[in-house]
Amino acid sequence: MAETYRSMRGLEKTASTSRVLNLAALAVRHADNEEHQAKPLFTSPALNAAVIIKHRLRTNEIGTVATRHRTATKLIVPFERSDLSLGGRALFVGDRGWMESLQELAGQSADLGRDAGVLEALDELPSLDPFLLREHMRRRGFDISDTHFEISGHDLDAMQTFVSKEIGKLIDLAYKGRASGNNSRLVEALLSSKHDDRLEPLRLTLRLEGDSYREGIFAWKGFLYYKWVLNNLWPKLREVMVELNKVKTIGPRDFEAESLCRSMKVRIGENIERQVKFVGDYLRLYDNVFDELTREGNATAFRDFLLKSPDMLVALGEGAGIVSHIASFWRYRFPKGKPLEAMVSELLDILQDFEAGLGAEPAAIAA
Repeated sequence: MAETYRSMRGLEKTASTSRVLNLAALAVRHADNEEHQAKPLFTSPALNAAVIIKHRLRTNEIGTVATRHRTATKLIVPFERSDLSLGGRALFVGDRGWMESLQELAGQSADLGRDAGVLEALDELPSLDPFLLREHMRRRGFDISDTHFEISGHDLDAMQTFVSKEIGKLIDLAYKGRASGNNSRLVEALLSSKHDDRLEPLRLTLRLEGDSYREGIFAWKGFLYYKWVLNNLWPKLREVMVELNKVKTIGPRDFEAESLCRSMKVRIGENIERQVKFVGDYLRLYDNVFDELTREGNATAFRDFLLKSPDMLVALGEGAGIVSHIASFWRYRFPKGKPLEAMVSELLDILQDFEAGLGAEPAAIAA
């Protein structure tokens, strides 16, 4: 239980990230927002003040949770929503007996089928990045307030601009010049979770049908999203790796804990570099097949990529979520201009969280 309580103390210090959806914090932030109350993520008030985590399974947990991935979806309902350090009751989505546990946590008044469906939809995603989360929940038919997916209008505009530049050549190829001046509308249609007839020439170019087309387009949006996110993330992650070696411990000396922190810093730095290469390999694979499509007109390679992309998106999302969490939490805890120091016990908690998230060596990309 010590590990759970330490994690809950850490969650109290942060809002939502790619690895954490802190509904408890959102409930406080939007307490007076009528739309947030009218269109909740869960119908159960208890669940709608929970914390959801993409939990990197440790070696001893693999096989105990019903998932084929290294990341499981964990729901924690705090004992006291105003003090997460007191801990809470937790379950893993899809684990044996999880529906019975969910009923106990949700209470009898909740629409258990609907709330379980929301959790299963969350479990289908590789991370809790707000853009993918918002689009996926709409795609699954859930009417949820955008206040649960904190992506700013500025970020949406920035991503739309990025995607427009990325797929401009493909639009020209699919529409043979007929889309000139309407690229922004086509990008908007691509990023939407709704079916749009304007994308029919694109579907024909890619030679995809039915579910394969819908799943492939969603995964493609995921790759575009992560490429945009990671382009902005790399400089921040480099700052973390520099500061990781500079952070100092303060307070009572604990030579054993300080020695452990030093060795963990080295391992974490190496594992971050390994994780960066891992996600970079996926993005390079995408760039190569997209380049073949737009430069050489080879739709077959890109079509094959899209058919395999849903599974690859999970691996990419897990890897990107890990490094994104490290960068965002580090900057939250150590803001620029503030002393780069922490009590040794707190620093050890942070490093242990990072090391657990980085986990074992990522699997190689399937050819």
